[in-house]
Amino acid sequence: MRRFLLAACALVLLAGGGGAWWAREHYLSPGPLPQPAAIVVERGGTDTIARTLAERGALREPWLFPAAVWLTRGEGPLRAGEYLFPAGASLREVLEVLRSARPVQRRLTLPEGLTARQMAALITQAEGMAGDTPAFGEGELLPETYAYQWGDSRAALVRRAGVAMRETLERLWKERAEGLPLASARDALVLASIVERETGVREERARVAGVFLNRLRRGMPLQSDPTVAYAAAEGGTLDRPLTRADLDRDHPFNTYRNRGLPPGPIASPGVEALRAVLQPAATEDLYFVADGSGGHAFARTLEEHNRNVARWRAIERQRSRSE
Repeated sequence: MRRFLLAACALVLLAGGGGAWWAREHYLSPGPLPQPAAIVVERGGTDTIARTLAERGALREPWLFPAAVWLTRGEGPLRAGEYLFPAGASLREVLEVLRSARPVQRRLTLPEGLTARQMAALITQAEGMAGDTPAFGEGELLPETYAYQWGDSRAALVRRAGVAMRETLERLWKERAEGLPLASARDALVLASIVERETGVREERARVAGVFLNRLRRGMPLQSDPTVAYAAAEGGTLDRPLTRADLDRDHPFNTYRNRGLPPGPIASPGVEALRAVLQPAATEDLYFVADGSGGHAFARTLEEHNRNVARWRAIERQRSRSE
């Protein structure tokens, strides 16, 4: 308080006694910030704010800051938050930022195809967010890029992502094609999570979905490797190749042993995977296998599929020999 009063008196006396030029120079002249910088300003008194700004290089003489705030108090209060300060910001510009600038918009991307555990880890690690990450179920959050501000709660972001998934699924379910062998929007979510993990090729999603839907119509097991991997990792991510024991394991998510859909999603599908399941490609294909180029070879018959599998295994053998 004593420093504040001395600084305020010094500025007033200087202005009234021929020092107006000095006061104006310190208020308007460029500051020391060498380049634009985002600075978090915590709630607190002007001394605390001045110390933060000085430590981050935005103020040259922090002792003048409280006096400048007081003398310009009619322009509004200072606000806590994270703000972007321009390079060379003067004291006047620093105060303008703290009074009227929009807080920095941070972004967190939740990619398609992640498990709930992986999404929770990303949210927990997000810089600048507050509070714990609440628990949520597999496939409950919509993969998307979410904007947030410093100090926003993780619980709020989880709620937003959950609402986004529910609203998106509801909208796409209403727009679904006729005759799908899916009893509910949740069935669509489960199948979309499998499609999401089966292919990263955007143009293939609707065709992959069509294959699985054809198999469901015929009562054939889906035989999806990602579901087996999900079972083998107990809901996590598998860091090894699948084994025959994995394929033979009696588990609700093993779609080699069980017909129909697994009991729940195996990941969070994105909008395109959901749309692919609810607006699938018209196809008679019943099989697909990797083609060695990042995509898949599709087949209507088992004989054709076996040829595709033989080609894929030949590619794998060639790759193993060249490594």
